[in-house]
Amino acid sequence: MSSEEFSMLLSGIAAQLEGVPLDERMAAFLNAEYPADGPDFQRLGALCAEGERDGWLMSREAGGVKFGRAIKPGGATGQFSVDVVRMKDVKGPHHVHPTGEIGAVIPIEGAPKFDDFAAGWYVYPPGSDHHPTVSGGDAYVIYLLPEGAIEFTGK
Repeated sequence: MSSEEFSMLLSGIAAQLEGVPLDERMAAFLNAEYPADGPDFQRLGALCAEGERDGWLMSREAGGVKFGRAIKPGGATGQFSVDVVRMKDVKGPHHVHPTGEIGAVIPIEGAPKFDDFAAGWYVYPPGSDHHPTVSGGDAYVIYLLPEGAIEFTGK
């Protein structure tokens, strides 16, 4: 089943990140080990499309953003929760990452950027905040949150 493959693929990635500082070195590691043009990254994109189509991913929608929590912390990905969003030329709700955020930007159409990140991996450190924004196209964004921590601010 595709949802099981999705969990297994992300579980293997998450296992390598346990206890590692969320910084630019982590982003460099992910982009080297799981490049945007590599088979694992491409498979994640295909699984997101399947999950959206079949309804096991991104089952909610608000403000032009489809979203959903695919894996809770303490599950297949250890301390990390896994959320998936689909955004097309939209600015999402402001939030803070108390423990950081690890994400993968997967283009669907156009040349989308998530904040300033093109296709590939990004890492936001603990305490960072932003209005998640996709410009230049349509993208899936998979993000892992240590302990599932995220705080929406209403800003």
